[in-house]
Amino acid sequence: MSSKSTMSYFRSSIIFALFALPIGYWIGGLIGMYSMSILAILEVSLSVDNAVVNAKILSSWDQKWRARFILWGMLIAVFGMRLIFPIMIVSVTTDLSPLAVLSMAANEPDKYAASLEAVHHEVLAFGGAFLMMVALSFFLNQHKDEHWLSWFEKPMTRLGQIEAIEMALVLITLYFISNQLDMEKQIKVIISGIFGLITYIAVKGFASLMSSGEESADVGEHLIKQGIGGFIYLEVLDASFSFDGVIGAFALSNNIFIIMLGLGIGAFAVRSITIMLVDKGTMSTYRYLEHGAFWAIFALALIMLIGLIYEIPEWFTGLLGAFMIVLALISSIQANKKDVDGKSYAY
Repeated sequence: MSSKSTMSYFRSSIIFALFALPIGYWIGGLIGMYSMSILAILEVSLSVDNAVVNAKILSSWDQKWRARFILWGMLIAVFGMRLIFPIMIVSVTTDLSPLAVLSMAANEPDKYAASLEAVHHEVLAFGGAFLMMVALSFFLNQHKDEHWLSWFEKPMTRLGQIEAIEMALVLITLYFISNQLDMEKQIKVIISGIFGLITYIAVKGFASLMSSGEESADVGEHLIKQGIGGFIYLEVLDASFSFDGVIGAFALSNNIFIIMLGLGIGAFAVRSITIMLVDKGTMSTYRYLEHGAFWAIFALALIMLIGLIYEIPEWFTGLLGAFMIVLALISSIQANKKDVDGKSYAY
């Protein structure tokens, strides 16, 4: 367990923020700086559960792979997911070259935002299906023997004895959600959701294949091993959390660089939280923290899919995820106190 002070973990995050905020001022003045600050807070609130899950996985990785995740993962998170990925989405859907889309984003931000908003349904369906697979794989794990909200989690482990039940549940959810949409959107949502499901299976399988023989971290059913496969799994998981935030960011600013830097500040902070949780042994101390994270992921997945029908504000999504994490933390503290008296504690 590390003896480093809490603030020391956020040194790089603070340095990046001090570097990025003046650029935001140069681009958009005080309004640009304000937008970046709100985007950073939003990114952290939406990704706290991601930090907890990442910490659980990284806890059994060695320092070399943790360092690679922080350095290269950070570059991918800031420049890949917050800048390049949205450009590639627009490029594919509009048949424009990536350079032409970048020029559009810089010179015609309203047109770029409209192009990205046009694929909002496909992005929500893909991300919602992927994250629901992540959450259900945890809850449906029949070997899971510790439960937080036992009234739900215990029956789910028994249901997990049915082969491929998580895929069936995701497809059923997609079917009922898509039935509320017009025919054109129905087809796009179903196809995008299926691709989200396939991506989860492919990335999970690739992670196991590429990381064969390496040390592993058991996260429910998630046997994620250090190595290139595990690294890719974590990056795709991070990407799934970023989809809706990147598109929703245009409600605050239509400048792609302000959005990238604002979300980047938040991404740096989330990485700092992840490493702090690993070094301080938080995941082993607070037993239900992992459960709270997967509940938050499950809630986010449902919100993304329900968002195909109804508009749900980003602040609600962030608050709900944070609430689940805090509630799980409180339950863990209470459980530790109960253990002193030789009692068990679960809801």
